[in-house]
Amino acid sequence: MVKLYDSGVYLSEGKTILGEKEYKGNMSKEEARKGTMAYQILSAHNISEDINDLELRFDALTSHDITFVGIVQTAKASGMEKFPLPYVLTNCHNSLCAVGGTINEDDHIFGLSAARKYGGIFVPPHMAVIHQYMRETMAGGGKMILGSDSHTRYGALGTMAVGEGGGELVKQLLSTTYDMHYPEVIGIYMTGRPNPGVGPQDVALAIIRAVFDTGYVKNKVMEFVGPGIASMTTDYRNSVDVMTTETTCWSSVWQTDEDTRAFLRVHGREQDYKKMAPKSLTYYDGLVYVDLSKIKPMIALPFHPSNAFEIDELKENLADILATVEKKAQAMVSNPDIRFSLQDKIVNGQLQLQQGVIAGCAGGTYTNVMEAAHILQHKSCGNGIFSLSVYPSSQPVYMDLVKKGAVSALMASGATLRTAFCGPCFGASDTPLNNGLSIRHTTRNFPYREGSKPNNGQMSAVALMDARSIAATAANGGILTSATEIADGYEVPAYTFDSSAYDSRVYSGFGKAEKEAALIYGPNIKDWPKMSPLTDNILLKVCAKLMDAVTTTDELIPSGETSSYRSNPLGLAEFTLSRRDPGYVERTKQVAKMEAGRQEAGLFEEYPELQKVYDAIRTIPGNENVAADAVAIGSLLYAVKPGDGSAREQAASCQRVIGGLANIAQEYATKRYRSNVINWGMLPFQLKEAPAFEVGDYIYIPHIKTLLNGDMQDIKAYIIREKIEEMSLYIAKLTDKEKEIIQAGCLINFNQQGK
Repeated sequence: MVKLYDSGVYLSEGKTILGEKEYKGNMSKEEARKGTMAYQILSAHNISEDINDLELRFDALTSHDITFVGIVQTAKASGMEKFPLPYVLTNCHNSLCAVGGTINEDDHIFGLSAARKYGGIFVPPHMAVIHQYMRETMAGGGKMILGSDSHTRYGALGTMAVGEGGGELVKQLLSTTYDMHYPEVIGIYMTGRPNPGVGPQDVALAIIRAVFDTGYVKNKVMEFVGPGIASMTTDYRNSVDVMTTETTCWSSVWQTDEDTRAFLRVHGREQDYKKMAPKSLTYYDGLVYVDLSKIKPMIALPFHPSNAFEIDELKENLADILATVEKKAQAMVSNPDIRFSLQDKIVNGQLQLQQGVIAGCAGGTYTNVMEAAHILQHKSCGNGIFSLSVYPSSQPVYMDLVKKGAVSALMASGATLRTAFCGPCFGASDTPLNNGLSIRHTTRNFPYREGSKPNNGQMSAVALMDARSIAATAANGGILTSATEIADGYEVPAYTFDSSAYDSRVYSGFGKAEKEAALIYGPNIKDWPKMSPLTDNILLKVCAKLMDAVTTTDELIPSGETSSYRSNPLGLAEFTLSRRDPGYVERTKQVAKMEAGRQEAGLFEEYPELQKVYDAIRTIPGNENVAADAVAIGSLLYAVKPGDGSAREQAASCQRVIGGLANIAQEYATKRYRSNVINWGMLPFQLKEAPAFEVGDYIYIPHIKTLLNGDMQDIKAYIIREKIEEMSLYIAKLTDKEKEIIQAGCLINFNQQGK
C-alpha cells in the first residue's frame, strides 16, 4: 500500500506522523524543516549566505563514456587546468565498441588521457557500471555527488546524489557552484517488511505509480525514513533508491543504520559511515506512506515506469490492459503499417514473454542476481523463443557470484552471463525481435529504448519487473509468473567484496595531475562549434511541435547506437528528433543558414519569405526601424512537457549546435533538462495556453535581453502571419548566473568571458 498525504506533516522521533492540525508544539514550521537529513547535507555544502538560494559544492563527480568527452572538452575550452575534486570517468555505455569503427575505444582512451592530464579516476570498460562503482568506492554518509547520468542516486548510503547535464559538472570543475532554490522535501515513510518474492523493483514501481502522474515529488528531495527501512539490506535499498529518478525527484537520501555501516565495512570504507536520521521533530512538505508488507510483485508495461500494475492485477484483466497499451503504441508512430501488438502474446489465457534481462545499476546487484540464481537452480529457461541474459553490475560482484556458485547455476538454466554494461537500459544490446516484449530489471522502458527503429519498420518494447519475478518467469518458459508463487524464504548469503580487479585496472590519479600529458584525440572527437551571444531582438522559426503529454530525452536525441557519436556535436545533431520528427534537422539547419547570412547583402533574395516577415515586424509599434542584422534568427522547439528521463545534455546541445535558440513548453519535465537548455544558451520559455502557432511559423520577440532582467512573467511575442497575433510567454525564475549564461550564448562563452 502506498498513500500520499495531501499536506505537510511533522514526524516526531522518526516514528509518529502528525498532520499540521494534530501538531500542538511550539516549534515553527520553518525551524522544523531544518530537522530533515536533506537540510543537514545541503546546509553543509552551501556557500551562499541565504539557504533559500543554494550555491552548492559537491564532494565528487562521475560520468560515463557517453558524456565525459563533452564535459572535458567544455571545461578545457573554459580554462580548466586540473580536476579540483575527485572525478570518476567510467566506461559502461559504449563499452562494446560495436558501432562506428574505432570511435568508442577512441573515447575511452581520451578519457584515460584526461584522467592522467587533469588528475582523475578512470574505470576501464567492463569493470563496473557507473553507479555501482560509486556505491562501492565513493558514496558515504553526509556526502553530495554530482553525476552526468540521471540515475546518479546513492541515497541508501546517506549520500545526496544528483544527476544533471554536463554543464553543471563543468561548473564544479571550474570551482564554481551549482545554484538552485532550496527544494521541498518529501518524507517517504516505510513500515512493515517485503514479503518473500517481493524485490526492490516491486517497491520502486509501486512508489513511482503512486507519485508520477501528479508530480508529487517533482524536483523535490525524497527522504526515506521509518521502521520499515531496517527490513531491507543496504544492497536491496540501493536498487529501490536508483529508481527514484523515475519519479522526477531531484535527489534522495535514506536514514542509515548498522546495515549501512556493514555495507561500507565490507567495501573497506567503514570510515565513510555516518549516522543519518531526521531530528526528533521534522517537518516534511508532503509524505508518502509505504507499507512494504502490502506490496506485491509489479510489472510496468510500456512505455513508462509509472504504467505499473500488480502482476496479479494484470493477469486478471489481461486483454483489456494490453489493448490499452496497444493503442498508446499506435499513437506514437505515424506509419500505419508499423504495429506493435500485445494481445497476440496471450497464450491459453497467460502472457507469453519473448525475452528477459537483469542488468545495470538497478538489476545487476549482488542480491538481485543471487535471488534469481536461487530461483533458477536446477531449472531451465527452455529452448523456445524466450531467452534470459544477466549482467552483474561490477567485476567484484561478478567475482563473488562465481565463488558462490550463482553463475554456474544461471548458466546451467540456459541464462547467459555478460560483463558490466548499461546497454540494456538504453538500447545498445539485447534488442528484442520485432513486435517482441522484453521483461527487464533495468531502469526504463521508454519508447524505442530497447533499441528498435520504427523508421525502419521495427517496433518492440520493454516491461519492467523485478529480478525475482523475471527468474520465476524464465523458469516457466517465459510465461508471466510472480515470484511470490514460488518463494521459499531463501536468504542471500553475505557478500564478500574483492577489490583486486580494481586494484589491477582502475587508474586512480586524483591529486596527481600530469599537466604536460597530452589529450589523445580520435577522429570523431570534435570541439564544440562557436555559439553566438544573444541579441536584443530574436526571430524564432517553429521547427517542431510535439503535442504528446510528455516528451522524453530519448525522443529529443535517441539513445542506442547514436551514443557512439556523442563526442562529435555536429555528427550527433543529425539524429535530433529522428524517431519523433524526422524533418526537424533539415528545417532547423535551414534556419541556421539564415542566421549565418543575416548580416550579408542578398539575404532576402535567397530567402524571400524573410522579406515579408521583416515587413510585418516593422508594423509592430516600436519596431518600425528594426534592421535585419539586428535580429538573431534561430529555431524553436515546442513540446508540452519535454525532458523526462536522461540527464544527457545532448538533448539540448543538439538543438543548439544546428540553430536552436529557444524551447517553449507548458512545463519542463525535469530541472535537469531545463538546466541543459539554459547552459546551452537557449531560452526556456513557457506558455500557459495551447499553442496558436504551427511548424513553419515565425515568432518575433523584441527586447529579450532587457526582459530577462525583469520578472519575465509577461513576455510579449508576435506570431508573424498575414495578421500578426500577439501571445504572452513567460520564463520561470532564473538565477543571475543563468541569465548571464543565456546572454553570453552558452556556458562556454560565459566561462571564457570570465577569464
